[in-house]
Amino acid sequence: MTDERSDTTVLMERLAFPDCPRWHEGRLWFSDTHDGRVWAMTEEGQAEPMLSVDGRPGGLGWLPDGRLLVVSMKGRALLRHDGDRLTTVCDLSRFSPHAWNDLVVAPDGRAYVGGHGHDVEADDELAGAPLVCVEPDGEAWVVVDRLLFPNGMAVVDGPGGRTLLVAETWGQRVSAYDLLADGSAARPRVWADVRPNVPDGLAVDAEGAVWVADPVLKGLMRVIEGVGAVQWLSTGDRGAFSCALGGSDGRTLYVCTSGTSNPAKTVRERSGRIEAVRVDVPALTYA
Repeated sequence: MTDERSDTTVLMERLAFPDCPRWHEGRLWFSDTHDGRVWAMTEEGQAEPMLSVDGRPGGLGWLPDGRLLVVSMKGRALLRHDGDRLTTVCDLSRFSPHAWNDLVVAPDGRAYVGGHGHDVEADDELAGAPLVCVEPDGEAWVVVDRLLFPNGMAVVDGPGGRTLLVAETWGQRVSAYDLLADGSAARPRVWADVRPNVPDGLAVDAEGAVWVADPVLKGLMRVIEGVGAVQWLSTGDRGAFSCALGGSDGRTLYVCTSGTSNPAKTVRERSGRIEAVRVDVPALTYA
């Protein structure tokens, strides 16, 4: 099947279901969630599998000392890659019996991990989902509860302090919280209402705008606080599930796309791709 017109270029294909991309130390890291592997890809498109994760790898992030954190979605745990082995940092099942999803690591090493809140694959009724703060030593607590399916997240430092941004997929909004010195979240607010779009993964640029992937309307939107979407890039007939800004100058917008998110089809069809498009404003930070 030929794609409808897309604004992006395909860099890698034949993946099961790529998600949770992060630009780190000159490469794009991402989880091929339904294939159980974490990959790293150079700007030129050379890719290698870095590790395998039981229970489906999800969100990725790095501690200040450079060690990788990864969510085991079905394993309901936050894992740390210590050299050549994975160790459990936090058992997330005590906060929710359902699968876990994406994460973001703040500069102080605290990881914020979002849960599904319900059984997505069983098509259960939507329920509020927790967002858990995990300290580097594994101590954890629910920092925000009853979110409407938290997905992509970012931590932004600004003149007013540190802000946590969360894409609430079924709330059709990007929400914001002030992060306090003890890791807790305060002053909840709607950062941007993106209806009719359905937000998933996100990436922050140097002007403070946010690129947000939309798997339902199939594209990427650039969103400004208090305004909403101001630019749209199509991914044709393929869902856009997550995105990251990176490349040597921070101006490459990478996007994880797929023809389906259904685990019964993804491994068989292998329609997942890493695609990219050049944008004008670079990432907020890149290396």
